Amino acid sequence: MSNLLKPLQAGCLPLSSRLVLPPMATSKAEPDGKVSSAILDYYQEKSAGGYFSLIIIEHSYVQQAGKASENQLSVADDSVIDGLKELAAVIHRNGSKAVMQINHAGSATTQKVTGAIPVGPSAVKNPRKGDVPHELTQQELREIIAAFSAAAGRVKQAGFDGVEIHSAHGYFLNQFFSPLTNRRTDEYGGDVLGRIRIHQEVIEAVRATVGEEFPILLRLGAADYIDGGTTIADSQIAAREFEKAGIAILDISGGFSGYTIPGNNEQGYFASLSAAVKEVVSIPVILTGGITEAQAAEQLLAQGKADLIGVGRAVLHDSLWAKKAVDSIK
Repeated sequence: MSNLLKPLQAGCLPLSSRLVLPPMATSKAEPDGKVSSAILDYYQEKSAGGYFSLIIIEHSYVQQAGKASENQLSVADDSVIDGLKELAAVIHRNGSKAVMQINHAGSATTQKVTGAIPVGPSAVKNPRKGDVPHELTQQELREIIAAFSAAAGRVKQAGFDGVEIHSAHGYFLNQFFSPLTNRRTDEYGGDVLGRIRIHQEVIEAVRATVGEEFPILLRLGAADYIDGGTTIADSQIAAREFEKAGIAILDISGGFSGYTIPGNNEQGYFASLSAAVKEVVSIPVILTGGITEAQAAEQLLAQGKADLIGVGRAVLHDSLWAKKAVDSIK
């Protein structure tokens, strides 16, 4: 069992053992995607005191064509590894485990950002961006799968405790999962099992690179909240398959709705999704979504909605939030 997962095996644990800082884009990397002093300062501030059991570094692009925005972190080539080692070390010195999220934007980017025509599973407008991407061939898919695998290897080499594959918020893998953007008629389209085929191939390729003992997490956009999009029933099917494929933790968020649900501002607004996923898997599940109070986090855990609680926006606005939360429930 990895050191990342050991704390979860002790049964009912205090909030201090179950807090996660989820990935949030800071746009603080260097223009070429390398770790900057601003990134190091940001994570030093947010991780100080070790109040988070786990910190997941913001989504980082696996190849230039998958870059989502300016000043996004890169895991696209070996030149970034030294900077990533510094980043992992900052978090470890402060007493938390560190996981890096790897991503490809697919059609959720622009040619201005990447220098290339955006790509996707089908030539269908991206509901969030509005552009029609180039429909990927199977050979091009294999190249992107290889890019995920190589990126995961760099994450491990840099000293992180695990890697998280991003399939949420309408990015590349989420575009394959969603019927809104996946109209393929080959083995990568159709029913849920077809639409997650590429996920399984990415997981397999990453596992081959990082080995059996290195935890692989997956962030799943479990519902689109758009007519014709993914539903929680789809995600329950997918979650079972991801567990079989060796995913260590499922990190639940929105699909093409992004990291919010239209019209829902209650704390833990993705709780219905995480609870439904938790019903069908035995691996830990992370819940995020509008949680701003320690008592709300405790209640969601007590209700069995998730195993770990991610608090992002509240910490973005108050770096001492986790310390205050832990102190308030001692």
